[in-house]
Amino acid sequence: MNGIKLVAHHEFMDQKKRRFGIVGGLGALGGADVLLKMIRTAQRSASLNGTDIAFEQRHFGEGAIVADGNYDPTRRKFYVYNALKDMEARGIDTALVPCFLSHTFLREITPEVALQVVSVFDALRRQFATELAGVRKIGVLTSTYLKRTGIFERELGQFAQIVYPDDDTQANTVMQAIYGANGVRAGHHGGECLQRLLDACLHLIDAGAEVIVPGMTEIPVLIDSLRPLVPVPLLDSNLLYAEYALGIDAAAPQREFKLGVVGGVGPAATVDFMRKVVKLTTAARDQDHIKMVVEQNPQIPDRTANLIGSGDDPTIPLLATCMRLKSDGANAIAIPCNTAHAYVDRIQPYLDIPIVNMLSEVVRHIRETLPGVSRVGLLATSGTVASGVYKSVVEASGLTLVVPDAVFQERVMASIYGAKGVKAGFTSGECAAHLAASIAHLQAQGAEVAVLGCTELPLIELAAADEARLPLIDPTAILAGCCVALATASREGDPATTPAGVA
Repeated sequence: MNGIKLVAHHEFMDQKKRRFGIVGGLGALGGADVLLKMIRTAQRSASLNGTDIAFEQRHFGEGAIVADGNYDPTRRKFYVYNALKDMEARGIDTALVPCFLSHTFLREITPEVALQVVSVFDALRRQFATELAGVRKIGVLTSTYLKRTGIFERELGQFAQIVYPDDDTQANTVMQAIYGANGVRAGHHGGECLQRLLDACLHLIDAGAEVIVPGMTEIPVLIDSLRPLVPVPLLDSNLLYAEYALGIDAAAPQREFKLGVVGGVGPAATVDFMRKVVKLTTAARDQDHIKMVVEQNPQIPDRTANLIGSGDDPTIPLLATCMRLKSDGANAIAIPCNTAHAYVDRIQPYLDIPIVNMLSEVVRHIRETLPGVSRVGLLATSGTVASGVYKSVVEASGLTLVVPDAVFQERVMASIYGAKGVKAGFTSGECAAHLAASIAHLQAQGAEVAVLGCTELPLIELAAADEARLPLIDPTAILAGCCVALATASREGDPATTPAGVA
């Protein structure tokens, strides 16, 4: 077929070729017609030689259901979604869904798949914007269900008034031509079904239609027989769809920003981080909030135990968790764990989405909101302190890091890991006493601000007097705010607002 490879249920071998997929089975004749016209179009273009086209058709199971006013598209939604996900898994980058009915719900599906899904209405809009500019009435032959959804008014109404056959012609002519015993779906391509479609076209012309759009993929199967009989342009919507898909540039699908969260390090801090993301998001409804995918993985080895002792190395489990988040569609990753940031430089080179660096964002926050501060106190796990991750980022900004002496560092660890510490589920009492004493200790050493450098520490309930000793920096809240800014910038298409802590 002149360099075009038709593939069904097989992996593609050449990773450099553009790969198209056609979702068949939604109307066998219409899908096959789009495939044939796509192949012929590609054959005529030297630049499209070698194009891979996969035709995905399986048992749908709707039988002889007619798309009348009572049609329920639920099963069709699952069919299309599953077919697109299968194509995605096989490396197809551009998909066509030759089914007008399915276009009523494609916007529900496309954000959930990682391939470009081409709209037939984009192809039709281009035709009306160029070749058919100035048309005043567009006649549409479609199913009763689609007529009632108003999709043609929404998609093409900007160009001209949409006109349909009257109810009697719709039921007894159009629907019978496609779904009747002698209709196209029953395998008939002439005679009664052709006459019915011609009658419907002439009816639309009498209603003022200057061009006719077939709104069912079966109608263009008869286009060569119908066109000579119809005195106004009758569009081959299947051919326009195929040509448009082959002609547009491959593009990554426009998907809503999704934040990946490495959870379980520790578990309560993860919940606190998510709560703060929600709190910091400007939203008037549920849909305004940020998509998040979280892997709550408390089995990641303890970071402190590895950094200051002989505990297992968490590097690979952290990377594996990040990779799973990426495969789930994450655009960026947040790790609400200060100590885990000792491993970020090891992980990032093996990950092609950014990890938002909480530590860098903390330092930037201090610089921007407390410009007079020069000595930054740190309350964190012994692993975080020993790793030097805060020391390097703080000193790189021209600030001095102040850490507790050995005695008070033990008290910080007790507030986190002690029998009555925050990791054991306590937020007041002994853990609060240890934390308050450590804040006072930093103040005595000249610290002008205290970073609560373990994501569990902000969960501890301090007395008002202890909170007032020094400005307390909550890295979890700063990380949450940074992630909200990232999501907002993505939504608004403004890369200039990318935070500094994003690689």
